[in-house]
Amino acid sequence: MRALANDPAARALEDDAAVLTLETETLVITQDALVSGIHVREDEDPADIAWKLVTVNLSDLAAKGAEPVGVLISHMLGQGDERFVEGLGEVLRAYDVPLLGGDTVGSGGERRSWTCTALGRATHTPVPDRRGAHEGDTIYVTGTLGLAMLGIDEDERNTESEADLAYRRPRPLLAEGRALAPLVSAMMDVSDGLLLDCQRMARASGTSFHLDSRSFPVADPARADACARWGDDYQLLFTAPPATAIPVTATRIGLVKGRNDAPLWIDGKRPEDERLGYQHR
Repeated sequence: MRALANDPAARALEDDAAVLTLETETLVITQDALVSGIHVREDEDPADIAWKLVTVNLSDLAAKGAEPVGVLISHMLGQGDERFVEGLGEVLRAYDVPLLGGDTVGSGGERRSWTCTALGRATHTPVPDRRGAHEGDTIYVTGTLGLAMLGIDEDERNTESEADLAYRRPRPLLAEGRALAPLVSAMMDVSDGLLLDCQRMARASGTSFHLDSRSFPVADPARADACARWGDDYQLLFTAPPATAIPVTATRIGLVKGRNDAPLWIDGKRPEDERLGYQHR
């Protein structure tokens, strides 16, 4: 599909979102889907599914420093539709985002899935890109990694703990993304695991990322490696020149170096395990 996405707005399908420049505005457009039993538990409360569906897309807008304009929702009908609508209303009110349209379809007993398209308005141009990291930049990540991994544990379920909410009802870092947009050289959100997303950003930028695992801000130090690989964190991963004053709370986790025979290095070594995070196949 990448060969078909030859419009500059598509960013070669190597970014979190498309960036479309019109006469007086720059629009940021993204789309993500959730599948029952893969991205959410099969018995997940549909209200939480609706919340997560919208917020994972808003997180992509946050990584571009964009201000949400609205969303379109594709909903597969089935059990709990009323709860889905309740949750959708909650998340749209929480982030003051209008529902602009979408579609509903019958499932026919198949595994259910939901899709959201989020539209945003750029607050800074050029819009941050995964492809902009430069040799000598510092690598940062916001927040704590692995909370959602802990939150999926049945002992945490519906406890309203920090970990439980991190999994069921993640929060997109929209204000942080807008604050960082004028300063970063590259930025994306961490959805599939810190290590995998660092590798993706390094490859897109034509550089290598050298990480210090001791600096990772993990929720469970005893499971630090798992926290760095599991994903679902929706924190912001970004690079910036070393003298940059960072206006949000973030942890320095490594340095960008020139292209070499591997895009990712951890504690001076290439990762032995090729599966660095969540991959769809």
